[in-house]
Amino acid sequence: MIYKNDDNYVRPLDVMIEEIFDPASNDFFAHGDAVRFLLLSDDDKVIGRTGVFINEKKAYGYKQPTGGMGFFECVNDKAAAFMLFDAARDWLSERGMEAMDGPINFGENDTFWGLLVDGFTSPAFGVQYNPPYYKDFFEEYGFASYFEQVTNHLDLQKPFPERFWKIAGWVGRKPGYEFKHFQWDKSEEFIKDFIEIYNDAWQFHENFTPMKAETLRNSLKEAKDFMDEELIWFAYHEGTPIGFFVQFPDVNQIIKHFHGKMNVWNKLKFVYLKWRKVMTRTRVVIMGIRPRWQRNGIESGIFWHLRNAVSKKPWLREMELSWVGDFNPKMRALHESVGADFGKKHITYRFIFDEEKRKEGQHAASIPNDTKGKVKS
Repeated sequence: MIYKNDDNYVRPLDVMIEEIFDPASNDFFAHGDAVRFLLLSDDDKVIGRTGVFINEKKAYGYKQPTGGMGFFECVNDKAAAFMLFDAARDWLSERGMEAMDGPINFGENDTFWGLLVDGFTSPAFGVQYNPPYYKDFFEEYGFASYFEQVTNHLDLQKPFPERFWKIAGWVGRKPGYEFKHFQWDKSEEFIKDFIEIYNDAWQFHENFTPMKAETLRNSLKEAKDFMDEELIWFAYHEGTPIGFFVQFPDVNQIIKHFHGKMNVWNKLKFVYLKWRKVMTRTRVVIMGIRPRWQRNGIESGIFWHLRNAVSKKPWLREMELSWVGDFNPKMRALHESVGADFGKKHITYRFIFDEEKRKEGQHAASIPNDTKGKVKS
């Protein structure tokens, strides 16, 4: 009903959403809880929904205990939207929360995170898409921007700036440095390396929580059918894992034809469309360099090796770099250095329940420009 005439909308697979709210599938239930609400009209038609959740590993790391809400959908009716927000607030308040972030995911922030407010084009896999009128709902209710998330697009048919390639080639050939792409038969080694890099590189992010191997292992299993080993790269210095670059072909270019269903016929269609190379876009979901090796051009070295892999796949035309928060100036600068163009903007909102505290406002803490000096050798 909401997206009936919206050609850009891609319905997520039903099974993917169900797994988020299934304790047997989502390991976040081991340290949290979630509930879903449906809003019915007077004639018993569904006119809205939302999910509400508490991640206990994150909730108590802010100025006030903070839960989350997401998977919000509603007809263009402010009263209906406010009823869903009220239900979310009340459920969280009853469990000791004093604020809620939204719309977010009950899981890692690489999927369904933030409200789309600019760039209403067809979304990549896992990227939040919604009608423009949701922004007014959130802001009129009292939600305020906690951080902005920018997604940039890189045209793979256009050459990178020559200066970038000079630096990249120099780093890519430096003695002691090694670059490897992911291999499924060595997946456990790469999982171990990923966690070592992630837990070091993300330690200065606000309310940091270490990555669990099982969470990463499950994510890789879910992506196995459409991922490409040569599009995921790791950097090493004298055998020590120091950085990674993770991207996937945009499977939304296939599942947009499935209307949320993964039945036998659609599984066959998936194989056929993958063979036809209809996935012409990739989505970069995460990249990071350990603080000790930052400002050494490691990202450029990864791109230098990645270039050869991409050149063998001429059907790939676009790389979506999503997303980078306004709290991460270093990554924003990297996007600019490779010549990426603006694609989309999302906002993660926060609603503080106490009206007086709400007036004070809050914003996510920025990551220091130089974390290298904060790390002990």
